[in-house]
Amino acid sequence: MATISETIRAPQVRQTQCFIGGQWTPSVSGKTFDTINPATEEVIAQVAEGDAADVDLAVEAAREAFDNGPWSTMDARDRGALLHRLADAIEGELDELAALESLDNGKPIRDSRAADLPLTIDCLRYYAGYADKIHGQTIPVRGNYFTYTRREPVGVAGQIIPWNFPMLMVAWKWGPALAAGCTIVMKPAEQTPLTCLRMARLAQKVGIPDGVINVVPGYGPTAGAAVVKHRGVDKVAFTGEYKTAQIIMRDASTTLKRLTFELGGKSPNIVFADADLEAAAAGAHFGLYFNQGQCCCAGSRLFVQDKIYDQFVDKLVSMNRARKLGNPLDPETEQGPQVDQAQFDKIMHYIDLGKKEGAECVSGGARFGDRGYFIEPTLFAGVEDEMSIAKDEIFGPVLSVLRFKDLDEIVDRANNTSYGLAAAVWTRDVAKAHTLAKKVRAGTVWINCYDVFDAAAPFGGFKMSGMGRELGEKGLDAYTETKTVTVSLS
Repeated sequence: MATISETIRAPQVRQTQCFIGGQWTPSVSGKTFDTINPATEEVIAQVAEGDAADVDLAVEAAREAFDNGPWSTMDARDRGALLHRLADAIEGELDELAALESLDNGKPIRDSRAADLPLTIDCLRYYAGYADKIHGQTIPVRGNYFTYTRREPVGVAGQIIPWNFPMLMVAWKWGPALAAGCTIVMKPAEQTPLTCLRMARLAQKVGIPDGVINVVPGYGPTAGAAVVKHRGVDKVAFTGEYKTAQIIMRDASTTLKRLTFELGGKSPNIVFADADLEAAAAGAHFGLYFNQGQCCCAGSRLFVQDKIYDQFVDKLVSMNRARKLGNPLDPETEQGPQVDQAQFDKIMHYIDLGKKEGAECVSGGARFGDRGYFIEPTLFAGVEDEMSIAKDEIFGPVLSVLRFKDLDEIVDRANNTSYGLAAAVWTRDVAKAHTLAKKVRAGTVWINCYDVFDAAAPFGGFKMSGMGRELGEKGLDAYTETKTVTVSLS
């Protein structure tokens, strides 16, 4: 593995204040917080620390833009055109935005350019095309009546996003909300606010009316909680940890807000002996170590059939040893740092637990370098179902490999979790593949692939991995209300 580069080329940081009603303003309290470069542990910039007072102003602006502004009443095709212009503006600044994402988050620039930015742009364009296709139905009813439905925007949408895919999560939230005619109050993760703020500037630049998009950086217990509790917010969309979602459900209960959650996972990735082993090994490696293992749907429980287990583990160990860690802004880097000290400490705690509970650490297991939050790609063999590393979401570059014998056994073991976000199966047997796709309790099942996303394909979880769906036509459900209108023809 390579050494960490000594210098990091930084993009320009332009937006660090709250964006409310089209204006860049400091927080009402005047407080700021540091956003940290996770590769060097140095301060990138100081960002306005919003709280309840700032959320009040943001909701007021969003409410005014929804109730009295042009957005919700604008011709749907004009809304779609503005979303297309936003996607074009992001594409025009792709290199700068990719560098800013990598600087603030720590992900390799090769991933920001090849995955995060293209998927962000595609999502906005997908929903731009949907803006004028959100419509109701005519319904035959008994009697001399004409009945039809309207799909109307839900109103002001509070949106709280995580730090692992900052720009992409903005697109997943903004796309359907804006297409439906909603206005937005967004709280980005305190670890990674910079690209969200830059996107707000681009939205204003392309002509999205002031007040439609509002961004309040800050912390969950203050700014985030204020968004959830505010009576002027009609729905909340949250991506993050299930424990936070439980708090949001309690806080939103007094106003009965509409809620959608995309939460964590402990996804089973199942490799049968009849699979294409080279493809399966590459897919399993990518399915866990991509984005430093900081993916809700990471295939962190890798089940490998007995007869190929040792061979498969050897393949993964070789891949880990060849993996290049280092400066996220180096195009050759394959793995960057974890997002912050807290995440680094959590992952190292689970690595220690894995060793103490009897799993065999056959690769990695230690800090990499002497600065930044880098952790070696870590692989545990001999993992049992009841070990902590096989049950808990680690959200880091730690892969647990478990043995299994046959189809009947693996279905029960794959489903033996409180999560249900994603799963995968690798086999040449079509019947076996589709049997597992039916029986595994997960919102997404990949067959002979992993982490394949498209704006048209709904994504979300079963059980404690969330409720509701993002992306695709289903993603619009969270941002619309159905109204029934009945007219007497007597």
